[in-house]
Amino acid sequence: MVLGVDVGGTNIRLAVVNAQGDIGERTSQRAELSQLAGENAAQHVLDTLSDAILPLLEKHPQISVIGIGFPGFFDNKTGRMIASPNIPGLRDFALTDALQEKLHLPVHVQNDASLAALGEFRFGAVQGLNSLLHLTLGTGIGGGLILDGKMYGGDGGIAMEIGHMHIAPEGRICGCGNTGCLETYASATAVSKGYFEQSGKRLNAREICLLAEQGDQLALTILEEAGHYLGRAIAETVKLLDVRHVSISGGLSQAWPLLFPALSQALEEHLIPPLRGQIHVRHSALNDDAGILGAASLALAHSSE
Repeated sequence: MVLGVDVGGTNIRLAVVNAQGDIGERTSQRAELSQLAGENAAQHVLDTLSDAILPLLEKHPQISVIGIGFPGFFDNKTGRMIASPNIPGLRDFALTDALQEKLHLPVHVQNDASLAALGEFRFGAVQGLNSLLHLTLGTGIGGGLILDGKMYGGDGGIAMEIGHMHIAPEGRICGCGNTGCLETYASATAVSKGYFEQSGKRLNAREICLLAEQGDQLALTILEEAGHYLGRAIAETVKLLDVRHVSISGGLSQAWPLLFPALSQALEEHLIPPLRGQIHVRHSALNDDAGILGAASLALAHSSE
């Protein structure tokens, strides 16, 4: 048994998982990590994660390894966190070592979107494929890539930051410091912000999706815009990689029937002719569990070491 932990900008989700990917007890807690800044950010993250994890370790002493998906860039060689675009207070942080010292168990941490891709690849509907592009739609947008059955992180661990792909000239300001990034148009945060700017009403993405399902035209327009930008970004990515299968998970992906038509149309419009009709985009079969199962997969891979 291992513990899989999926850390987002606003929530931490945890589950006890066995070698077959079966999820046992699960918990979640609110954690506004994306709001952190300043010198105390690292200590706050460490304390928040420990407080969420320790109760499950006490209840399940058979847990031998912990896998964690965290929104940040990780150095492939040292495992240190380089930075976290949506948690500006975190830089050059030895998160893995700090957690191991605090929890007294082996801990393995990797980019959350990369682990969601791994979870989808190992336990989702795309089993049997060699390669997969995976997107997570949450507080921000993450991207993970499986090539020839292995996670690809790039030379320095910063590959597939599709949320920070530049898709809008002179666009909105992003948390990474640039403008026009995909996640400023197609994340849950972007949907909420866009609705507020045009209506004056502060609603979260889930509430906006419910309004869209009820026929609210503004909500529909904002979700269609998000789908359009997602389709454009996927088209640009697969033109570089020639990966034919794409899966999408995360909270905002629950609005799939509203996102997909615009996504599909934009994807086909921006592909080169040989790729048109060849890219298969699907909603994650694991829904919100892709990240947890990916983190568990990471832990399981190290459990026999």
